[in-house]
Amino acid sequence: MADPSSFASPEKFNIKHMNLKLHVDFASCVITASTSLTVRSLQDSLASLILDTKDLTIKKVAVNGKDAKFALGTSHSFKGTPLEITLPFSLTRGQDVIVEIDSVTSPKSSALQWLTAEQTAGKVHPYLFSQCQATHCRSIIPCQDTPSVKFTYCSQVSVPKELVALMSALRDGELVEQNDCSRKIYCFMQNVPIPSYLIALVVGALEGRKGGPRTTIWTEKELLEPSVYEFSETEKMLKYAEDLVGPYVWGQYDLLILPPSFPYGGMENPCLTFVTPTVLAGDRSLAGVIAHEISHSWTGNLVTNETWENFWLNEGHTVYLERRIDGLLHGEEFRQFKALGGWKELQNSVNTFGATNPLTNLVPNLHEVDVDAAFSSVPYEKGFALLFYLEQLLGGPEIFLGFLKSYIQMFAYKSVTTEQWKNFLYSYFKDKVDILDKVDWKGWMHTPGMPPVQPKYDMTLANACIALSQKWVKAKESDLSSFNADDVKDLSSHQLIEVLTILLLEAPLTVSHVKRMQEVYNLNDVKNSEIRFRWLRLCIRAKCEDVIPLALKMTTEQGRMKFTRPLYRDLYNFEKAREETVNTFLKNRSCMHPVTEMLVAKDLNISAS
Repeated sequence: MADPSSFASPEKFNIKHMNLKLHVDFASCVITASTSLTVRSLQDSLASLILDTKDLTIKKVAVNGKDAKFALGTSHSFKGTPLEITLPFSLTRGQDVIVEIDSVTSPKSSALQWLTAEQTAGKVHPYLFSQCQATHCRSIIPCQDTPSVKFTYCSQVSVPKELVALMSALRDGELVEQNDCSRKIYCFMQNVPIPSYLIALVVGALEGRKGGPRTTIWTEKELLEPSVYEFSETEKMLKYAEDLVGPYVWGQYDLLILPPSFPYGGMENPCLTFVTPTVLAGDRSLAGVIAHEISHSWTGNLVTNETWENFWLNEGHTVYLERRIDGLLHGEEFRQFKALGGWKELQNSVNTFGATNPLTNLVPNLHEVDVDAAFSSVPYEKGFALLFYLEQLLGGPEIFLGFLKSYIQMFAYKSVTTEQWKNFLYSYFKDKVDILDKVDWKGWMHTPGMPPVQPKYDMTLANACIALSQKWVKAKESDLSSFNADDVKDLSSHQLIEVLTILLLEAPLTVSHVKRMQEVYNLNDVKNSEIRFRWLRLCIRAKCEDVIPLALKMTTEQGRMKFTRPLYRDLYNFEKAREETVNTFLKNRSCMHPVTEMLVAKDLNISAS
């Protein structure tokens, strides 16, 4: 299966190992890289290699120590530029060679965010972090930037000596740089094969604190105390995951709490999960993020989607496993409640994209589509809904867990397509083929909009949320005095999130409704980001001008795309907020993560900077 998001040719050759030498230069915001690739030919008479690059300057290429000719091809708007290397001698099938490439990143590398000292918690030292998923590793080093290719790697990273470097690998010692006593070299080793999108790097004034037998929690020292406390259940979740699907193969499970501009809730970089600070005041929403990222250690990192069109294989299975961990931590009713909440999130995404948009297919066609622009909750929640539906169809949670465990064992250390997954499902449940044949596979996988069937859910925890939200929807002006603080006193934060999620799927409330809601529930003061985000959206949709400053503040004080993009879109669609929204973005865009900045600019119909 060709990967439409990559120029590389994994059917002709594979990278088996990488040795990286990276020199991080904060003054010019570039990384100088010497990349040594162990390349294996998969065919006879292989005369050239094509690698992915994006905004890289290529200085030199050698093959087995001999200088090699190279040329950069035609640049593509989001895929970057193919690098064609002419081999000094042709390769036979199975032959390995060492390809060495010297390169320099652009200060505008889409994988890297360079923060000034003022943008950090400590305010003294600069900070750098990477985000390679989905197709941004090519803007750090030349590589086969496709999840169909997996390799081991080791690296040596040179940074100013007062800073700490970490990578998605096991720490392997540190050295003083021989030629420059103001710098230090950190060494890393990743012995489990990974795809390129899981290479990760962070450099900053970081401190680590032991949080469990396999876990060190890393962050700037100003955030260390609250972080250690918040992540205290990590080892318990790791053990639950191992009980469900088998041994954790990565050795270390460290956590890094990033600055607020990090664009995602978490990123499952092996040995070092990246986490947004927006979860630190989040009750169980933090546990959900960590359970999700831990689950990726099996579904995503160990068994990987072969192309981004099969992204649901990573995310659907990971959400399924995350919710199984939720069930063990908080009970089966809670797992069911989270599953129902996921269906509502899917409805929200389908409403945003439009029910006929092909990007709402479970398996979309990504030919000439920017993977970042296609990103949504669809692969997560449509993928989960399919697995949850199959669980109910095929005999319940324990029977389906047997399948999941076998699937992971069968495809561990490999990349997999939807077709291979489905064939394995059929072979595992060979005695239930008649049931599987009744599944509307085309409707689930290749049809836009909501799935053809809704799974069944235990409604125990949801009923109170539905009742309260419907009471608000049906309330006339004269009924508003009947609401009071007691309405929500017995609701968990997750139930309050659900109330707001349901209301967002309804017609907008009136300004007097949301003003009364603020009077009795005081939602403006809630710190939980998930609640705050939904509450602000509800108010903007009600055309409540009072919340415009609060919503703009949330778009700028953190950069998590799940929150930032919908808030910016809703504010832009609110006539009275539009001008201030555009001005706020223009003022703050230079501090935003490059991918967030690019996508919000599109949302606001503003040209690229």
